Amino acid sequence: MHRVGITLASVFGAGIVAVGIGVVVLVVIAVNSLSGIGGSSSTPRAVTCPAAATKTVGGIAVPEGPVAGYCQDRLVNAAAVIEAARALGIGPHTQAVGVMTAIGESGLQNLDHGDAVGPDSRGLFQQRDNGAWGTYEQRMDPYTAASMFYAKLVKVPGWKTMTPTQMAHAVQVNADPDHYAKFWPTAKQVVEGLTGETVPDTAPQG
Repeated sequence: MHRVGITLASVFGAGIVAVGIGVVVLVVIAVNSLSGIGGSSSTPRAVTCPAAATKTVGGIAVPEGPVAGYCQDRLVNAAAVIEAARALGIGPHTQAVGVMTAIGESGLQNLDHGDAVGPDSRGLFQQRDNGAWGTYEQRMDPYTAASMFYAKLVKVPGWKTMTPTQMAHAVQVNADPDHYAKFWPTAKQVVEGLTGETVPDTAPQG
């Protein structure tokens, strides 16, 4: 009887502990849920851009911003990409592909440095110093860098049938072929905001 009593007490004690743990877990989940509700918002955080006079890049009037979360210092680089595409007869869809690629590579900043993977990469498109992308000065000039990007893209067989991220990857050869996909909606907003033209999700065929 003494042994049975000990066994029953152990089982009863274990049950109390289990219930206690369950209560603690539920409380933690509830607190986290409430914190998430309080900390989330369906309204994106507003971006305030410095006051600036409109700048003209080619035929594009670039406002102080924001446009798709970017201010004028980066929008002028997007405008240079668009102008480079226009000079080659490339329409809004693929203009946005270039802007998307620059967002994915540099955040639309004309970077004078690379990264651990490509320490010699430079510019909006992080083009390497390997002989394929011109001089340092050319890689650091947004218009010229974009022109080199597009010149290579239009030589890729079947490029018009590719998705935007596939186009970018065909030129940039990123370790992740889908790296650029998440920047497509923002690139569309930038191009539409700067040009007033609608950007289709697929390239015109023909």
